[in-house]
Amino acid sequence: MVSALDTLCGQSFGAKQYHMLGIHMQRAMFVVLLVCIPLAIIWTNTTSILTALGQDPDISKEAGSYARFMIPSIFGYGLLQCQVRFLQTQNNVFPMMISSGITTALHIPLCWALVFKSGLGIRGAAVANSVSYWINVLLLSLYIKFSSSCVKTWTGFSKEAIHNVLIFVRLAIPSAIMVCLEAWSFEMMVLVSGLLPNPQLETSVLSICLNTAATVWMIPFGLSCAVSTRVSNELGAGHPDTAWLAVRVVLVMAISGGILVGLVLILIRNVWGYAYSNETEVVRYVGTMMPILAASNFMDGLQCVLSGAVRGCGWQKIGAYINLGSYYLLGVPVSLLLAFVSHMGGKGLWLGILCALLVQVALLLVIVYRTNWELEVNISSCLTCDPIHILDPLKLSI
Repeated sequence: MVSALDTLCGQSFGAKQYHMLGIHMQRAMFVVLLVCIPLAIIWTNTTSILTALGQDPDISKEAGSYARFMIPSIFGYGLLQCQVRFLQTQNNVFPMMISSGITTALHIPLCWALVFKSGLGIRGAAVANSVSYWINVLLLSLYIKFSSSCVKTWTGFSKEAIHNVLIFVRLAIPSAIMVCLEAWSFEMMVLVSGLLPNPQLETSVLSICLNTAATVWMIPFGLSCAVSTRVSNELGAGHPDTAWLAVRVVLVMAISGGILVGLVLILIRNVWGYAYSNETEVVRYVGTMMPILAASNFMDGLQCVLSGAVRGCGWQKIGAYINLGSYYLLGVPVSLLLAFVSHMGGKGLWLGILCALLVQVALLLVIVYRTNWELEVNISSCLTCDPIHILDPLKLSI
C-alpha cells in the first residue's frame, strides 16, 4: 500500500509542493497502522491456517511460532516503508543507507544471541527481526525530525493528514494489489510444494530458492526505486522527455545487471546449497534449480524496473491488471500443470512462474513504449493540484 507514496510524494516533490510530502506520509502511516491490525490477527492464527491448507503439521507449528513472534515487525515495517518512500522521493537516500547499515551491524550479534544463547531458537530470530525494524524506524524518525534537509518536507504532525484519507487509499489499494499478486505467486510455490511427494525436501529447496531470489532481487529493486523517483519527479516538474529517458537508461542497467547476476548464479550452482544446508540431497536439488532461478531473476529484474516506472506514473491499476493476468490466469495454472500432471515437482512450479514473468515483461514493455509522456505531465499536474480527482490512467495514458 505504501507504494502509493512513490506517486504522491514523488510528483509533489517534482511540483515543488514540499509540505505535501509530510502530509502524504502521515496519511500513509495512519492507514497502514490500521491495516496492520487484521494482519496481526492472521499471523496469530498461522498454525491453524496452514494446517487447514493441508500443510505438514510440524512445519505449520514451527511457522506459526515464528509468525507470532514476528507480529511487532508488521507495525515497524509498515512505518519504516512510509519513511523510506518519504526520503526516497526527495532523492535523500544516503541517510537510509547509513540507518540500514547501523541496523544490520546491530542485528547480526542480536540475532546470534537470541537464536543460540537465549534458548529461543527460531523464535529468537523473529524477535531479532522485530527489534531491528523498530531500531531502523527510530533512527529515521530522528533524522527526519532534526535534519535540515527535511525542513521543507516535514513540518510536524498535522490534522490535514486525517482529512481526505481517500486520496491515499484510492492509490494504495491498487498499489497493494499490484505488489501482492506478484509476491503471493512466489509464496504460493512454497505452500504448494508442501503438497508434493517428499514435502520436507521440496519446501526446503523452494524456500532456499525463494530466499536466494529475494536476495539478488534487491539489485533491480534498487533500480526500480530510482526510476520510480526519477519518473515521478520529472513528471511533477513537467519534463516528459527526461522521464522517458530515465526509463530507457534503467532498462539498460537492469539488462546488464541481470546478465551478470545470472552468470554468477549458474557458476555457483553446485556449492550455493551449502550456505543453507549440509544435506547432500538438498544441495544437489538446489544446483539443478539455479539455471531456472537465473533466468527468472533476469526477467524479474526487467519487470521490477518497469513496475517502478508504472508506480512513478501512478499506473498501479494497470499494473494490478497485468499481474492478475500474468500470474493467475497463466503462471499459477502452468505451475500446477507442470508440477502435478507432468510430475516435474519444484522445477515445474518455478517454470510456471517464469512463464508469467515473460508475459508480464512483454505487457509492461508495450505499455511503457506506447505511453504519451506529454499527457502524463498533464495528468501529474491534475494529481498534484487536485489530488482528490485521481485520473484513471487506463483511459488517459495509452
